[in-house]
Amino acid sequence: MASALKNLSEYNSEKLIDASGKRFGMVVAEWNKEITDALCRGAYDTLLRHGALPQNIHRNTVPGTYELPLGAQFLASSQEIDAVICLGVVIRGETKHDDYINHAVAKGLIDVSLKFNKPVIFGVVTTNDLQQALDRSGGKHGNKGVEAAVAAIHMLSF
Repeated sequence: MASALKNLSEYNSEKLIDASGKRFGMVVAEWNKEITDALCRGAYDTLLRHGALPQNIHRNTVPGTYELPLGAQFLASSQEIDAVICLGVVIRGETKHDDYINHAVAKGLIDVSLKFNKPVIFGVVTTNDLQQALDRSGGKHGNKGVEAAVAAIHMLSF
């Protein structure tokens, strides 16, 4: 659903398990740091709100969104991690680079998830411009990081 129709920070917590015994890895892209740091804060705070312990949340950074799949693979390969949350942003710009990056990252994260049989969450904001990215990283459309953390907790209930 388009985030213009749904606030990314609103969710039904009834489906979520207590996350106190779970260990989370977060892979955060450094490109567009203002946005990705806001996504990370949203995800981190949501994990804590649902019982995750600070010492069980591990944050690693990668240069950009394109590198998220390999960062996710490093974390997912560890027995110490139950779910991986990947946070990045791709803004369209003047060329079609966003199409290639978004497709590669989505495919890469699916592959990692299936390879390690763990939730690997696509918390990537994909927008036409900077304002849309700001609106989806804590602005008027909520925070995609919150949505990603909720998805990770939900997937761990299986």
